[in-house]
Amino acid sequence: MKKSLIIATFNAHKAGEIRAILPSLPLRLRTLAEFPEAAPAAEDGVTLEENAVKKASAAARFTGSWALADDTGLEVDALGGAPGVRSARYAGENASGADNNARLLGELAGVPDARRSARFATVMALVSPSGEIALSRGVLEGRITLAPRGVNGFGYDPLFEPEGSALTLAELPDAKKNVLSHRARALAGLLPLLQKLR
Repeated sequence: MKKSLIIATFNAHKAGEIRAILPSLPLRLRTLAEFPEAAPAAEDGVTLEENAVKKASAAARFTGSWALADDTGLEVDALGGAPGVRSARYAGENASGADNNARLLGELAGVPDARRSARFATVMALVSPSGEIALSRGVLEGRITLAPRGVNGFGYDPLFEPEGSALTLAELPDAKKNVLSHRARALAGLLPLLQKLR
């Protein structure tokens, strides 16, 4: 029977993206949604690293399996790096992606194209049931558009145009997005370890 790797999220979009990015591994990929008693870990860390480790550690302890978690932040230069670690809750604790996007566009009202540089940063944490931790960081540079474009992806994807692209992440086909994304870059750093989990 294959060893389980827990993707420590209840977010079906995020889990689907991670499954698509990971090559064929000799592992059974499961999410926290498959565990009725599981609860989300509090994302109250002050860095992406802290939150990723908290989520993966909680899932590894709860399930007794290796767990993989990420925390992603959008850093907008014109806003001093905000929303950063608060990206998922930028418009409030239970904010939707549309709410967060609306707040971001409001904060950037009047900021010209030349000053809308931004980046996505993802930290992936892989944690064993005994508490061993491996971290990897991936960054994707780009800019914030004037209005949402595209229907693929989730979160800030409709507002983020990667460097060298005329399309937002939400306009790119999944296959292309999953090659260049911040999440793919962070996962690449953990692949050697993941391939050893049998």
